[in-house]
Amino acid sequence: QVQLVESGGGLVQAGGSLRLSCAAPGRTFSIYAMGWFRQAPGKEREFVAAISWNGGIARYAEFVKGRFTISRDNAKNTVYLQLNSLKPEDTAVYYCAPQRGGTQGTAFGSWGQGTQVTVSS
Repeated sequence: QVQLVESGGGLVQAGGSLRLSCAAPGRTFSIYAMGWFRQAPGKEREFVAAISWNGGIARYAEFVKGRFTISRDNAKNTVYLQLNSLKPEDTAVYYCAPQRGGTQGTAFGSWGQGTQVTVSS
């Protein structure tokens, strides 16, 4: 089972930026589409963005379009999520996961620890 490690979160002011990373030490997930998800306190985990196995297709939740950018570097076994123009409502723990069925597919495997993003107003 692929174990993923998310990093790059932190505390930023509204309007700020962060770059999240998702790595799979010792493993490769280059054959899978990859997704980013987030979970805010008291809320269910929700989809944020996904990218195809070769990076050619990206899909975003409506609430992040134009602000977040997903990318990947298969040579480094790493997926990134660039967060710009952050809003307080973006505060959540962010997770990544491989997806079966491409960018429209379903996340599978165990969730990692996630990385906390906190946006102050």
